[in-house]
Amino acid sequence: MAERVVLAYSGGLDTSVGIGWLKDATGKDVVALAIDVGQGGEDMDAIRQRALDCGAVESVVVDAKEEYANDYLVPAIKANALYQKRYPLVSALSRPLIAKHLVATARELGADTVAHGCTGKGNDQVRFEAAVAALAPELSSVAPVRDFALTRDKAIVYAQEHNLPIEQSKKSPYSIDQNVWGRAVETGFLEDPWNAPIEDLYTYSKDPATPREATEVTITFTEGVPTAIDGTPVTPLQAVQLLNTLAGDQGIGRIDIVEDRLVGIKSREVYESPAGLTLITAHEELENLTVERDVARYKRGVEAEWANLVYDGLWFSGLKRSLDAFIDETQRYVSGDVRLTLHAGTPTVTGRRSGQSLYDFDLATYDTGDTFDQSLAKGFIELWSLPSKISARRDAAQ
Repeated sequence: MAERVVLAYSGGLDTSVGIGWLKDATGKDVVALAIDVGQGGEDMDAIRQRALDCGAVESVVVDAKEEYANDYLVPAIKANALYQKRYPLVSALSRPLIAKHLVATARELGADTVAHGCTGKGNDQVRFEAAVAALAPELSSVAPVRDFALTRDKAIVYAQEHNLPIEQSKKSPYSIDQNVWGRAVETGFLEDPWNAPIEDLYTYSKDPATPREATEVTITFTEGVPTAIDGTPVTPLQAVQLLNTLAGDQGIGRIDIVEDRLVGIKSREVYESPAGLTLITAHEELENLTVERDVARYKRGVEAEWANLVYDGLWFSGLKRSLDAFIDETQRYVSGDVRLTLHAGTPTVTGRRSGQSLYDFDLATYDTGDTFDQSLAKGFIELWSLPSKISARRDAAQ
């Protein structure tokens, strides 16, 4: 049997042409692997058949939506994961999942190489190859666009010459990546960071400026995992899908950011993640109610490092695993309900409750009968400020 390479296949021009291009460049048979992470669009059966029509010796399709939600989105929610405090890792979270299935398919079918359609300028090449290296160091990784100079104009000519079943419609002015967690849009006129986004960019969210009635929603969490919406039990995937609709209809989840890429350049990106921003907003507020102060303060630094690691393609690193263990421990008591008003592009928390709440009304109230002993405060302040007082005396003596 000829040597094989497993290609992460999207069904688009570059990866479709990449099948034959890889065969020509490496002499290896190509297995196409398409992963359904809720990106929508074409039917996966059509994508499977297209890969075969483009020359793949085998075409594998994996429905990984539940796995993606349970094993990748749930940890992101627990970590309140926002790269640069704003971006909910829409693309970065799907790459290690795809890499995991690339490795599994390569091992199952006896391939010695995996491939992807990334350029040499973006983050995803690093995410795919770093994940493969961590999971299967014996495998090689190749990228036709990057390694074999498969430019778009060459791809179009190749598709025409070989009569590949790829529609050569007018090229979209944008580069788009999407999955159930959100949508990423770049290039075109967006490459000038002064240009404002236009409404045509968005599909996951409606215009937040359009007048409409607000939506109220209550999200239930169990140990940090969303388990019910308005009292109806849901899986994590169902929670994301439902909130994409509810929050998206209110224009929630739009992000316009100049982002620091791993490869050292800045890139202007526009994202949509209605469910992502809504769930993180609700989860953070429930943590405010149930997580003790010092743990919460420390966790904020861990969250930033977790987001950096995932963005940088190190999902399967030792540090990431260690941070996961800490984050999971912090979620022991993060159970309860958060009520939000979704309106005009903003998810606003209006209520929170939990059987594990650390909020003590008798201590917090300013009414008569509170149990907080204010007489203790004076001595506490004396001791708390003592180092500052001593150093101030020294400074004054200089």
